[in-house]
Amino acid sequence: MARQAPIERARDELFSHIHRCGVLEANTDDQDVWMTETVEYLGERYPELGNNELARLKALGMQFCRPVISRLKPRKTAVEPKSDGEDINSGEALLGEPREA
Repeated sequence: MARQAPIERARDELFSHIHRCGVLEANTDDQDVWMTETVEYLGERYPELGNNELARLKALGMQFCRPVISRLKPRKTAVEPKSDGEDINSGEALLGEPREA
């Protein structure tokens, strides 16, 4: 197996930290502070990485925290029942949840 480059190891470590630390649910400002501190830490762990590579790591991490498709369930809002008593959203499944038959 080929040994990974330092930037690849740092990237994998960053993604692991993101998953373990719950930063995905944080607001954008807190994510930015957390990412800055974490990338500084990775810069100490991987001294062979330059400023450009560390900036790329931070950009990748921030992009990872804001995916195009949200992994959070939408909040349910109060819905007026249909005239027959059935919920308007009863046939819709949330992302990642199977529909009931």
